[in-house]
Amino acid sequence: MTGGPIPALGFDYALLRAVPRVDRGEQVNVGALLYCPGADFLGAAVHVDVERLRALDPDVDVDMVSAALDAIRAVCAGDSGAGRIAAGTRRARFGWLTAPRSTMIQTSPVHGGLTTDPAAELKRLMGRLVH
Repeated sequence: MTGGPIPALGFDYALLRAVPRVDRGEQVNVGALLYCPGADFLGAAVHVDVERLRALDPDVDVDMVSAALDAIRAVCAGDSGAGRIAAGTRRARFGWLTAPRSTMIQTSPVHGGLTTDPAAELKRLMGRLVH
């Protein structure tokens, strides 16, 4: 039998946060990661609002923030140029990306939910929590 409702799949997500001055702890959301094992999906979306970032630190190196976010997207995509971690499983990459760190790019705690479309859910999270 076909044509029934699409089953909801569990997913985990975390926000990507730029922390231009780690000593001050101020942050701005610049992206999101979403991992959905049932759909074999790991994705990252980013958006850097330069004005908001400069409000926290007028001297922030925006190019460095953008490069770090590009590296995160490459790890999510499994890009061979992104180093050894990019060769790991999606679960391992998500775990590595969401591990606590005290660098300019940090992640929020991991949250969960249900979706029938992980890519659309990532877009929705970006609209609700980043833009």
